[in-house]
Amino acid sequence: MIICKAVDIYKKYLLGKVTVEALRGVNIEIKENDYISIMGVSGSGKSTLIHILGCLDYPTSGDYFFEDRLVSKFTDQELANVRNRYIGFVFQSFNLLPRLNALENVALPLAYAGINRKERIEKAESILEKIGLGDRSNHRPNELSGGECQRVAIARALVNNPRIIFADEPTGNLDSKTGAEIMAILDRLFEEGNTIVLVTHDANVATHAKNIIKLRDGLVVND
Repeated sequence: MIICKAVDIYKKYLLGKVTVEALRGVNIEIKENDYISIMGVSGSGKSTLIHILGCLDYPTSGDYFFEDRLVSKFTDQELANVRNRYIGFVFQSFNLLPRLNALENVALPLAYAGINRKERIEKAESILEKIGLGDRSNHRPNELSGGECQRVAIARALVNNPRIIFADEPTGNLDSKTGAEIMAILDRLFEEGNTIVLVTHDANVATHAKNIIKLRDGLVVND
């Protein structure tokens, strides 16, 4: 089953009086249980592409389908539901809420989905145990290491059992040992049947994926 399909995607930005083409006719299909790495240097268009694939932004032209539905036809509420229920995000900077502890950060998407508090807590506790942070659930982000914060972010991405996980430079703020531990978690999640799209500039990280798509100057140069 095809989860994401991008057809002839262009994305242009206006910077002052200069038009910048971040993407120039990108075509990508992501199927269920794919493990794909989107690789490129800074400025290649990979972050722009992941924002479009993750329903965080629209292309300037071209069509993007999420599970056979044209995303440009979604209402704002439908987009919010897709991002909350069907897409998990893991970012380089973790994006945890500092005032919430690990358990509360993981449970937050469930609150937005309307799940009752008891079920939210039980599910968040189960996910934290799964990634080895059950004993750190009451700690806030400033009381956790970088690796622990990224584990919490992964748990948050998993808590709604998403159709696809987008990991944007998940090891970028981590040392090599901790980065390897995070990649081992993502590898295990793939083996358990999750669909993962990994964005990175690091060739060593990219090799964890089963398929590598390289971007250069907004173009796919091989896949």
